[in-house]
Amino acid sequence: MTFEQILSAIEQALGEAPERNFSESVDLAINLKNIDMSQPANRIDEEILLPNGLGKSIKIGVFAKGDIAQRALDSGADMIINPDDIEGLKDDKVKARDLANDIDFFISEVAYMPSIAKALGPVLGPRGKMPVPLTPDKIIEDIIRKAKNSIRVRSKDRLTFHLPVGRKDMEIKLLAENVEAITSRIEQKLANGKQNIKSIYVKTTMGPVVKVM
Repeated sequence: MTFEQILSAIEQALGEAPERNFSESVDLAINLKNIDMSQPANRIDEEILLPNGLGKSIKIGVFAKGDIAQRALDSGADMIINPDDIEGLKDDKVKARDLANDIDFFISEVAYMPSIAKALGPVLGPRGKMPVPLTPDKIIEDIIRKAKNSIRVRSKDRLTFHLPVGRKDMEIKLLAENVEAITSRIEQKLANGKQNIKSIYVKTTMGPVVKVM
């Protein structure tokens, strides 16, 4: 699959998409083959840094106190969750679900990870939103900066999975660069590389499906 193929497919998908009164997402559908997805080792579970971001704001929540909490806010975090409230969220399932649905990406100081796993694991785990631990070797500002331009790709046990690559109002070249970054990373994780990829399609939220390869 060449960069020109990606460009052409995205151009066609955008050109054939009906005009909408909102900014649609541009999504990929990736179909794998000749791989046993019942084996966890064969599944895709990767955080991929997009060269051009998603063209929308990624909401970040941080479980922290004091200086870390303030630094997170200064770096663009959208919500600081007081660790003292974690236990309460366990008992308030509606509030826990609302939090999980509202925030795209979580970060937590290491000390609070066990209580988060116990109280919020059933809600965050299935959504692929368990917090990234803020270990001593990591810098909160760097994690937030990266999170703003990353996506989490999770195939689970399926041969077909979908993921966003940007927004319809982004330049086609920027979308194509995002697609290239994603497919390259996925190929690296597959046992037989591109030989394990059956097909790839691109579409806008409400638009027609266009084959990339």
